[in-house]
Amino acid sequence: MQFLIINGPNLNMLGIREPSIYGSMTYDDLVTSCLGWCHDVGVDGECFQSNHEGAIVDRIQQAFFDKVDGIVMNPAAYTHTSVAILDALKATGIPTVEVHISDVHTREAFRHHSYVSLAAVKTIIGHGVQGYQEGITWLADYLRAQSKA
Repeated sequence: MQFLIINGPNLNMLGIREPSIYGSMTYDDLVTSCLGWCHDVGVDGECFQSNHEGAIVDRIQQAFFDKVDGIVMNPAAYTHTSVAILDALKATGIPTVEVHISDVHTREAFRHHSYVSLAAVKTIIGHGVQGYQEGITWLADYLRAQSKA
C-alpha cells in the first residue's frame, strides 16, 4: 500500500512558526515521523509539501496515475479557500484523511470552514502532530477493511 502525505503552505516552517500553536517539531522531524508511522502500519509513504496551490493540485492528480492508495493531508491555509484542491481530491477519488495540528474551531472564524472535508473520509483536528499518526493508522485500517468487503 502506498500513502502520500501532503502538507500545504507554511508547514515547512514548523518549529519556527508560532510554536505555541504548532509546537517545536520541525518539518524535517515531521517527515521522519510520518515515514516511520507509515512503516509501522506496513505501508510505503511519501511526503510532499508546497506553498503553491497548483503544485498541490498537480501532486494530487499525479497520485492517481502513480496508483497511490491513500492521502493524509494537512492543506493548511488552503483548507479554507481551495475549491481547486477539493476538485482534485474528488476527481481522483483517492481516500483522504484531513489533518490539522491545531484546533481550527478555536481559532479565527474563517478557519472554521473546510473545503477539503467535503472530500475527506475522516478529519482529525487539534491532536498536534500525533494527528498524522492517527490519520495514517486510521487510513491503513480503513483501506484494509475496504479490500476485505
